[in-house]
Amino acid sequence: MHNCGNIAIIGGGSWATAIAKVVVKHTRHIGWYMRRDDRIADFKRLGHNPAYLTTALFNVNEIDFSSDINRIAHDYDTLVFVTPSPYLKNHLKKLHTPLYDKFIVTAIKGIVPDENLVVSEYFHRVWEVPYAHLACIGGPSHSEEIVLERLTYLTIACADAEKAQAFADVVAGEYIKTKTSADIVGIEYAAVLKNVYAIAAGICNGLKYGDNFQAVLLSNAIQEMNRFLTAVYPAQRSIDDSVYLGDLLVTGYSKFSRNRTFGKMIGKGYSVKSAQIEMEMIAEGYFGTKCMKEINSQIHVEMPILDAVYNILYARSNPQIEIKLLTESFR
Repeated sequence: MHNCGNIAIIGGGSWATAIAKVVVKHTRHIGWYMRRDDRIADFKRLGHNPAYLTTALFNVNEIDFSSDINRIAHDYDTLVFVTPSPYLKNHLKKLHTPLYDKFIVTAIKGIVPDENLVVSEYFHRVWEVPYAHLACIGGPSHSEEIVLERLTYLTIACADAEKAQAFADVVAGEYIKTKTSADIVGIEYAAVLKNVYAIAAGICNGLKYGDNFQAVLLSNAIQEMNRFLTAVYPAQRSIDDSVYLGDLLVTGYSKFSRNRTFGKMIGKGYSVKSAQIEMEMIAEGYFGTKCMKEINSQIHVEMPILDAVYNILYARSNPQIEIKLLTESFR
């Protein structure tokens, strides 16, 4: 049986905080890299993350905090990366510790800009981490609900089934059910796309389209996702599984969804810039839309929803006209 060894969290946002809460409950010790020393000092003093999910209380004696990513990467066997995808490369720029012998778990539901690679592919190509040492966390999982201990189902994907199971055992608990998968790249692409589709759902909501239409939008979105995944990474997968369809639904419908909130503001007439300023938290789908559009320009899958969101966010198309055209392509 594989053992995950000692585990460290890389990142200081809400999803990082939720995952840290789940892991430390099981292991009683984690390393935690946060960029800012002032945040670490506040966290130690208050017993909770000062900036995100402040109701989640920690025993800080169980946490080895550091703003030195090299020390954390050197001292821990399993590194769980939970930074927003646009910032991943900046964190890694500081890293001189090799990663090829580490177990890397990515909980980043985004794509690495410029490279246009999902995170596991980025670690494989750029950091030479073998696929058997790479895993991802997927499934419908708003961090706010995990901290409230609401029942959540997570999928842990890794090419090495034993390692996937070992990490799944670390995060499983009374309110977290887990299963494993081998489809790491498919799950990561699905997680990028569902953020794009949640922006579309938000835009439609902001334009006063109702629930009837939202259901049609998300039905078409899952078909579009399936076409893309089949083209880019053919594998044995059921697109109606919770890690694909479930994650799409929660991101498209939930009030906790940042991407939906961002889209709703765009639908109501905010500019991209003003919506981003007002949000304060990052809507990964904004970056994901551009990356996916660029990837699809190479493989030419029919993706009308992606195209519509891209046109609205990047080509300054009128949302009303763009969605009207989209409705005519739906069945």
